[in-house]
Amino acid sequence: MDAKLIVDRLEKVFPDKLELNFSSPLELLVAVILAAQTTDRKVNEVTEKLFKKYRSCEDYLKVPLEELEGDISSINYYRNKAKFIKSACQKIMEEFGGRVPDTMEELTSLPGIGRKSANIILYNAFGKNEGIAVDTHVARVSQRLGLTRETKPEKIEQDLMRQVPQELWGKFSNLLILLGRYICTAQKPKHHECPLYDLCPSREL
Repeated sequence: MDAKLIVDRLEKVFPDKLELNFSSPLELLVAVILAAQTTDRKVNEVTEKLFKKYRSCEDYLKVPLEELEGDISSINYYRNKAKFIKSACQKIMEEFGGRVPDTMEELTSLPGIGRKSANIILYNAFGKNEGIAVDTHVARVSQRLGLTRETKPEKIEQDLMRQVPQELWGKFSNLLILLGRYICTAQKPKHHECPLYDLCPSREL
């Protein structure tokens, strides 16, 4: 299947952007940590106040852990996520001069940031295509489209990277996430609303 055609069609329906709200690399880093097993909508509710209170790594580091926990307590696993945020900010201050790093190796060295999260940050904060972020939506949609038979995110990513031109990697991920969230849903996919309907080998399932 032509990956460029997929992107061209999806771009007519969805924006090439995340539904997480952020205005800086640090805000995106924090939002991505908070978003694990939590909806983007819930994260945005919390970060609306959070990002007014915390504007730098120093801001996160100077408050007690219990205070940060309280600020994000409506988020799933907020205690672990508060620790990740503080530890990531500590490392950014000590090793990266207070600036969120912009390479895969450096980002994945931060607590709470795996390869999927790093890919999201690299593209959406820095415009870099170092890989394809594979979340549950990207995995499901790419399997239904016949782009991969793999089930593990790292193997799905490798399959997709071989078929999608590198300059489209980040955009491809953003668009598939939205397609999977709103049309190609896990239960009762809306086949006849899908801009890829005629291309999809799973359309009759």
